[in-house]
Amino acid sequence: MTAVGVPAAERPLRTLWRYARRHRGRVWLATLCATLNKVADVVPELLIGAAVDVVVRGEDSFVAGVVGVEGRFAQLGVLAAVNVVVWVAESGFEYAYKVLWRGLAQTIEHEARLDVYTHVQDLDTAYFEDTRAGGLLSVLNDDVNQLERFLDVGAPTIIRLFWNVVLMGAVFAASSWLLTLVSFAPIPVIVVGSVLYQRKLTPYYARVREQVGELSATLTANLGGITTIKAFTAEAREAERVAGVSDDYRQANRVAIRYSSAFGPLIRMAVLTGFTATLLLGGWLTVQGRLEVGLYSVLVFMTQRLLWPLTDLGEVFDQYQRAMASVRRIFGLLAVRPALVPGRGTLPEPVRGEVRFEGVTFGYGDGPAVLADVDLTVPAGEVHAVVGATGAGKSTVVKLLLRFHDVRSGRVCVDGVDVRELTYPSLRGAIGYVSQDVFLFHGTVADNIAYGRPGAGRDEVEEAARLAEADEFVRALPDGYDTVVGERGQKLSGGQRQRLSIARAILRDPAILLLDEATSAVDNETEAAIQRSLAHVTKGRTALVIAHRLSTVRDADRIWVLEGGGIAEAGTHDELVAAGGLYAALWRVQTGRATA
Repeated sequence: MTAVGVPAAERPLRTLWRYARRHRGRVWLATLCATLNKVADVVPELLIGAAVDVVVRGEDSFVAGVVGVEGRFAQLGVLAAVNVVVWVAESGFEYAYKVLWRGLAQTIEHEARLDVYTHVQDLDTAYFEDTRAGGLLSVLNDDVNQLERFLDVGAPTIIRLFWNVVLMGAVFAASSWLLTLVSFAPIPVIVVGSVLYQRKLTPYYARVREQVGELSATLTANLGGITTIKAFTAEAREAERVAGVSDDYRQANRVAIRYSSAFGPLIRMAVLTGFTATLLLGGWLTVQGRLEVGLYSVLVFMTQRLLWPLTDLGEVFDQYQRAMASVRRIFGLLAVRPALVPGRGTLPEPVRGEVRFEGVTFGYGDGPAVLADVDLTVPAGEVHAVVGATGAGKSTVVKLLLRFHDVRSGRVCVDGVDVRELTYPSLRGAIGYVSQDVFLFHGTVADNIAYGRPGAGRDEVEEAARLAEADEFVRALPDGYDTVVGERGQKLSGGQRQRLSIARAILRDPAILLLDEATSAVDNETEAAIQRSLAHVTKGRTALVIAHRLSTVRDADRIWVLEGGGIAEAGTHDELVAAGGLYAALWRVQTGRATA
């Protein structure tokens, strides 16, 4: 099921119905089983009335006239046989509709979660820079679960309540129009009350869903930053902050619950009115001889069966409001369209790896330009570096090349093709990326290295690790390449994670290798090991190195120096040092040769 074309949920139930169009046949079948279950559920009440009629009237009973059986016991035997058949049918249809509805609920829950996750993955990087991960997690988990709970329980309950009213109404209408009017009088009150409550509860449950997202975001952020919390002994402060957010959620729920809980007692008062009226008026009609005793007993009993299930509307309505608030959030997220549209072209094979920035100007959102009219060329097979002070726009170069953002003007090209014309698999499939903030998945060392090429063999994985100078420390781990690295690789040091990231990029065998501050957070020994590995892996391929430590790029074929969003100077290490410009000044600072 695709998320394309799914509108924001202004009318959430209608939107959900359109979304589930592939499963409508199953919905109708489940509805049919629930209907037949309700029909079978009504019949025993009629049999009770028929049994009373047999006991009171004997050979003149309704059963005697229909089946031609005269003895009272024989007539009761017929009713007992019919009752067995009805109960078996009711049980069978109950099993069928529960299996169908619950299976349907699980399927739609699965598809909704998968569609939302797939859609979120396709959104631009800029979207994630402005959106809290915990809020997205609450949609993927809690909101989708709320939808499943409503489809599992609430929807079939509504269907059975509808048929309960219809079938009971048919029995009443065939018996006494006066009693029908009296017994059904509370139903319009209940329906009008439901509509009013729906309008009243909608903003309250929307607030509840918002607070769920806020709580989820807070917990996700705190668990991710648990080391920092401990380092600053902020446990008590953070516990107090979480308590505040959790209390906001509790208060939002409390208000919603206060209104939704009042719904049930109001319905009970309406049920009491209808039942009392039927009891008194029906009894009077029976005493007057205008209503049979057996029929009166059936109607009194069925009045309760008609009205009492409506007390479930309070809980069902609560589930409905929660689910519709979640549907609005789910389909509101699905309605977010990516600002960047992938191209349809592919890079010509074999990919040479030439990179060109032609008059590139770029800024984040509506902010000032980070890069202004930048011209930069990396010939295929050469190693180039981009250096500069913090905030000069070095990492932005990488983001534009990977097309995480689009330029405001100018072009970014690979092998002469504008990256905006390329599909993402063609562009990013030709690039191996090693970032400063290495992300390792919870899995084995081998799994993380093979992430870029899932089908790679163990020999290829180990060879990539050797080239990244990671093989030695990996084999020293408790289970070698089968060692589980923990969430985000927390069981490894920063340098070890970085070398595994380089091995992951090497295994992909890309035409272009991007290294974004790959050695900025490692010690000198690890830096030397990484430098040796890079000397191996950059041979025969284009490499663009974003560096803060100038010692790591002194052997580059060309170094580009960024300042104020533009190219201040470019050349080899020796040329730039001899020129005495910005690069030379940075070099003196980093080597301790700067004067006061």
